[in-house]
Amino acid sequence: MTLPPELITLASYMAGEFDNQQQALAEPVWYVHLHLWQRPIPLFSENSLTLFAEQAPITNLNRPYRQRIFRLYQSDQPSTGLQVQYYQIKEPETVRGAGCHPELLQQLTPEDITLLPDCRLNVQMHQISLNNYEFTTTSVSEHPCCFSYQGNNYQVSLGFEATADEFRSYDKGIDPSTGKATWGALLGPFRFTKRQDFTAELPI
Repeated sequence: MTLPPELITLASYMAGEFDNQQQALAEPVWYVHLHLWQRPIPLFSENSLTLFAEQAPITNLNRPYRQRIFRLYQSDQPSTGLQVQYYQIKEPETVRGAGCHPELLQQLTPEDITLLPDCRLNVQMHQISLNNYEFTTTSVSEHPCCFSYQGNNYQVSLGFEATADEFRSYDKGIDPSTGKATWGALLGPFRFTKRQDFTAELPI
């Protein structure tokens, strides 16, 4: 199956190693200095492109967390366009550190991940200049993304923007009892600058 060029562009913008050093230095009270890895992985390759993501604070790069899977695909509804479906990894410890050691992802199969029903985004593409685009997202569901981890239930409001050089994360943790955001992008997005490009790893 031939993938649409806008899908390939989005995946290439997202695939890489990022950090928000400049933001963390400017506003250390509000933004932790983080590294973010988004590695291509050959899951669902027949009709989509998939990325493994994890992040770590600069003070403890050996203990990455928030392992997750993004599946980027063309919606069946022509009017909808691109979408991103989130998945949870059933045993995240088995792939911890795969951002730096992608060989750990070779063992991952669709049976090792769980689809998160309310964790899906619509994607809009905007042309900035010739061959230069910005992608923005909105949630498909009115409900926060919900998942369970180590016996606890969590809610997250998801969203991101992507350009060729920057990935902006709007993810926020939601307190289920109050509906208010308690962590994450409380005062605006985490602005991650791409430091290393993983586009060559995309199975295209």
